[in-house]
Amino acid sequence: MKNLNISIKEIVFKPIGYIKTSETNIPRHWSVSEAVGEIVVDESYVTGLRDIKAGDRILVVFHFHKSPPFSDKYLIQHPPHKDRDMGVFSTCSPIRPNPVGVSVVEVMKIEGNRIRIKGIDMINGTPVLDIKPWHE
Repeated sequence: MKNLNISIKEIVFKPIGYIKTSETNIPRHWSVSEAVGEIVVDESYVTGLRDIKAGDRILVVFHFHKSPPFSDKYLIQHPPHKDRDMGVFSTCSPIRPNPVGVSVVEVMKIEGNRIRIKGIDMINGTPVLDIKPWHE
């Protein structure tokens, strides 16, 4: 890392679960999605779901596990819904230096280690890194 005064060389995340969905037409962004699925949370984290309720909105942090390795050629991209090229940090592209995504979804119900959600823009098998409350 040039000109950064930090000593961290690598950050490693362990998924807390994954997305399960049979949806095949996944919207590109959560704000326009009605797609449904589940977050299947590792059993060791179930107690942490205690205060999440149906009707809540949650922020899901996930890994774009199908994205190609990032290179300088992806610094400028052309989003399919825009009429011009844009810098990667001005887009929601899954092709990023750190392939991390965030989505706000609606909780439909919780059963054990499964959170039924609506508004997904993640594909089946997407690793979930974290879940946070959403406050507008």
